[in-house]
Amino acid sequence: MMKRFLAITFGALVLASCNSKPEGFTLKASFTGELENGTKVFLKTTDSLNKLIDIDTTTIENGAFSFLGTQNDPKLHYIFIESNRGNIPLVLENGDISVKFQKDSLNFAKLKGTLQNDLFMNFLTESRKLTAMAISMQNDMRSAAQRQDTATATALREEFIEFQDEVKNFNIDFVKENPNALISALIIGNFMATKSLPNDEIMEMYEALAPEIKQTSTGETLKKQLDKLQATEIGGIAPEFSAPTPDGQLLALSDVKGKVTLVDFWAAWCRPCRMENPNIVSVYNKYHEKGLNVIGVSLDTRAEDWKKAIEADGLAWNHISNLKRFQDPIAQLYNINSIPAAFLLDENGVIVAKDLRGAALEEKVAELLN
Repeated sequence: MMKRFLAITFGALVLASCNSKPEGFTLKASFTGELENGTKVFLKTTDSLNKLIDIDTTTIENGAFSFLGTQNDPKLHYIFIESNRGNIPLVLENGDISVKFQKDSLNFAKLKGTLQNDLFMNFLTESRKLTAMAISMQNDMRSAAQRQDTATATALREEFIEFQDEVKNFNIDFVKENPNALISALIIGNFMATKSLPNDEIMEMYEALAPEIKQTSTGETLKKQLDKLQATEIGGIAPEFSAPTPDGQLLALSDVKGKVTLVDFWAAWCRPCRMENPNIVSVYNKYHEKGLNVIGVSLDTRAEDWKKAIEADGLAWNHISNLKRFQDPIAQLYNINSIPAAFLLDENGVIVAKDLRGAALEEKVAELLN
């Protein structure tokens, strides 16, 4: 139930006087605490679907371990240790990388040695302080709630909301002050995924990144995501798609367009989606004969759950799904990272509104049809 979260700061410039770049990397790690010789250590990164994949394996010998190799461009990697909880994030890039940690505190490892890891370490230092503050505030809120101290709980909640703004501003400032940091690209991607900043601000931050960061695989992936985001902005033409209906027939967006069309991304397992469904049912029943059509794009993985939810919630409109959760090609085409999500189209397929819920949805539909 967590949404991944990045929090943030960097700065450094080394190797500037070097005439040539290192041809490979040497990653050396040492630690305190007892870990037996022969304990396996795994170096992992993520693939295009953001799933962890193994890159290399080694073993601990006399309180240390190392990895050697070459890395085409800087990329976030993770060290996992057999039978230990947590992991150590680091930027794998050519050069000499040093990692020091305590056996029971992998998340507090210290990185040093290359530009991106020096920057990442600055980022992690501030991030850890903010995380500690967040945990403390949440504990205080929990304690106040248990004591039924309503006044204190309310004050703490307001304070926590202000703190969240402080964290967001810290991220923003970090990206602006460190355009040469790989983590800046990751922070921008997080802003986009959580929809916590306007798209024009996100694009502006991307454009300010250093060319060498844009040219990394991380930067290129971010650019593709931003291109998709722009394609589904208000004022753009909704991208065409098709997928199987509950009875296995192929149905396309162009087959169901009305005077107004709602493209609704949802799933049986998504509680907020199910809570919003009665409102969509009400709007559909009221405006369908006047020209409103709805197509539900489910991000379920089990056809049985999907079909049961359609029947249980009385969703009388068209439905399609590839049953691939967020790996659904339609979800990826529309840059969907969380649900519910919805796009309202006019008769020409132009996106006129996004993510309207409750009364706001009916007001916009009524405006368009009247």
